[in-house]
Amino acid sequence: MKIKVRSPGSATIINAIATGKGSAFAIQRHVTAEVELIPEGIKCVCEEDIDTTLMRTCAKLVLEKYNINTGLKVKTTSNLPVASGLSSSSATSNAIVMAASKLIAEEFDIEPLKKWEILNLGIEASLKAGVTITGAFDDASASFYGGFTITDNLERKIIKRGPMENQKILIYMPERKSLTAESNVKRMKILAPLVEIAFKKALEGDLYKALTLNGIIYCATLGFNPEVAVDALEAGAIAAGLSGTGPAFVSITKEEKQDDIIDAWSSYPGDIIITSVDNQGTQFR
Repeated sequence: MKIKVRSPGSATIINAIATGKGSAFAIQRHVTAEVELIPEGIKCVCEEDIDTTLMRTCAKLVLEKYNINTGLKVKTTSNLPVASGLSSSSATSNAIVMAASKLIAEEFDIEPLKKWEILNLGIEASLKAGVTITGAFDDASASFYGGFTITDNLERKIIKRGPMENQKILIYMPERKSLTAESNVKRMKILAPLVEIAFKKALEGDLYKALTLNGIIYCATLGFNPEVAVDALEAGAIAAGLSGTGPAFVSITKEEKQDDIIDAWSSYPGDIIITSVDNQGTQFR
């Protein structure tokens, strides 16, 4: 028996590193996890040559949670760039934990984990694997539930969540990677009062202004070029800014402005991804 789960990545509205409070929305780029039982141990298989520590940690924590003496084989596939600021780690954790917990519950006739338990176990795995600073509760919850979430990451509390308006999402991917766990937290916290202003905008329901303001603030802190976001806005984007700790820039746009934004970004080296909002969240396949 195999269980397969697909989990979306997410884009940043408010990066929680400076203040502990954040916001994100799910996008239609996904990590898919397929889990099956093996006699013993944990075997991880993935398409790309990436560190499997997070995959292994997710499987281990699920086994420990159920206290079951068995092994797990975990296979992941993805069209979500890693180390990009698009929550590939949160999507991976959500997909593996949900798939593994359902598999064990069904095979051993045990009560399955509740949604909240799955979400929190995935966050614990991300923290133990060292791929996140705050636990990325904003990213993980948006990936898990779909749409947008506004969160207190330190308290692991969802302040507000709901469906995101179904606009086109354009992502500019520079030719570099950026590992969240290696970011300079002290430097990011210097601009915390400004991030608080952006967070207030999100709470008021102005997610687009919040995203743009947050993205420009973190560009200044992390050394990314804010002109990438400004160029998108000039070309007609509703919102644009750095996602996570980069390097990806995200713009939200109406479809008729899509080509103008692509033209504005065409002079920058790297790739452009065209996608949409995901309001479905993490689901069995």
